[in-house]
Amino acid sequence: MTGLLREPTFLILTALAREPLHGYGIITEVAKLSRGAVGLRPGTLYGALDRLRDDGLVDFDREEVVDGRLRRYYHLTDEGASTLEESAERMRHHAASAAERLRSRAPRLAEGMS
Repeated sequence: MTGLLREPTFLILTALAREPLHGYGIITEVAKLSRGAVGLRPGTLYGALDRLRDDGLVDFDREEVVDGRLRRYYHLTDEGASTLEESAERMRHHAASAAERLRSRAPRLAEGMS
């Protein structure tokens, strides 16, 4: 997969980077990672997970029954880890470029405020 990942996709892959998680665990981690800015609904999450499985970025890890309900765990594939690293590096570069340009703009902002 090439190109910049959309924020929810990036956060789902990031949530799975450390360990396999089930759906609610992914939703919780995405909320933490985004400081509450991204709230995934179950339907949105499972649609995204289906697409990510089709793209080879995540896969099923295991299933278990907890309190009579099936929990399906997902894990990041090697291709998913590579895609996440590529996207993170691209974002680091963009963020550094933005910070550099903002620093060079700061003196002009101060002049305009006086």
